[in-house]
Amino acid sequence: MSQSTAPPALDTTGRIAGKLGVPLHRVTYIIKSRRLKPAALAGRLRLYDRDSVAVIRHELNAIDARRCSGSEEVGLD
Repeated sequence: MSQSTAPPALDTTGRIAGKLGVPLHRVTYIIKSRRLKPAALAGRLRLYDRDSVAVIRHELNAIDARRCSGSEEVGLD
């Protein structure tokens, strides 16, 4: 008897942006600048897996951390 495995959960850039609570352009920027490849294609839609979402989340957090620490150094608070 073979076990059936569920297909991997894949998300579009719009759904990723919604899950992370950020504007779509920020997700698109990370994907393009970090050259992330989609896990699958559905027609023209690029679909990303959990690992890609984790990379996107990490990169957005790193950008935000640099942005916050940079303003304190310059005295823009």
